[in-house]
Amino acid sequence: MNVAVLVLSVDEAERLRSCLPAAARLGADEIVVVDNACLDETEEVAREYGARIVRLPSRRSYAAAMNAGLAAVRTETAADAVLLVNADCVLEPGALEAMRRRLERDAGIGAVAPKLVRDADPGRIDAAGMYLDRRRKNNVVAHNAPASSHATAGEVFGPDGACALWRLATLEDCAPDGEVFDEDLALWASDADLAWRARLLGWRAVYEPAAVGRHVRFFSPSTRARVAPEHRRLQFRNRLLMIAKNDRLGDLLRDLPHVLLYEISALGYALVVERELLGAYADAWRALPGARRRRAALQPRRRGRPPYGLLPPA
Repeated sequence: MNVAVLVLSVDEAERLRSCLPAAARLGADEIVVVDNACLDETEEVAREYGARIVRLPSRRSYAAAMNAGLAAVRTETAADAVLLVNADCVLEPGALEAMRRRLERDAGIGAVAPKLVRDADPGRIDAAGMYLDRRRKNNVVAHNAPASSHATAGEVFGPDGACALWRLATLEDCAPDGEVFDEDLALWASDADLAWRARLLGWRAVYEPAAVGRHVRFFSPSTRARVAPEHRRLQFRNRLLMIAKNDRLGDLLRDLPHVLLYEISALGYALVVERELLGAYADAWRALPGARRRRAALQPRRRGRPPYGLLPPA
């Protein structure tokens, strides 16, 4: 199985100096760096480590930039899978091989999540995959748990966007219009949305603890207080859009007590604590037509019910 590594840089040349040497040691068939109109030395660092560069002439959102990189991988390489890696993620030797074996073993697996530990505290897990609970709230698995835990492989809802090995056939199935990541979402929860769509189309995702890496997380339960209000508002909005796009009425009704309780609590929290979140409701309403168009293209093709709340063994 041929694997390409795809790394996005948004003025992250210094992070690439750690990320790319580690990626080069993984044994991938190609490394591609998306230069998102960077003003730093991203291009020079990428060339230093033999990466192919996809240079974007103007700054794009995370979703649009990743789609540009994925288009280059899908059309210009012979890869069967692509390892999506953030510039702030450094993988250990053997990580790619462990993930690749999982894809090769089962044709129904569309994505593999590694064990990521916190860069500032390697004794703690950053993410062991991702889950979507019955409230339709996405989060990473085992954040801040001891790094020695979650040592058993298992199925997860999807991989966290910081590092994920995706089968290209899965990504193509999820993007009949060529848009793997929903560009209306821009950034936060775009990885959860992709995992949700893959699940709807019958693909599974697994967590592989033998694949280990370090990650600097920007948005998590432990960093939320330091995140800019516009980012928190976007994440709040995108959860609503994911529900509008991907959920089925029967599934939503089955979990309605969980969803309603969370929505009431979230509204109360926004009214009392983070009033900047209130604008997310209007933002979601304005973006709803696009979500409906995507829903109309997706739902007739669905082949399964996502396992909400699925967690790997601890």
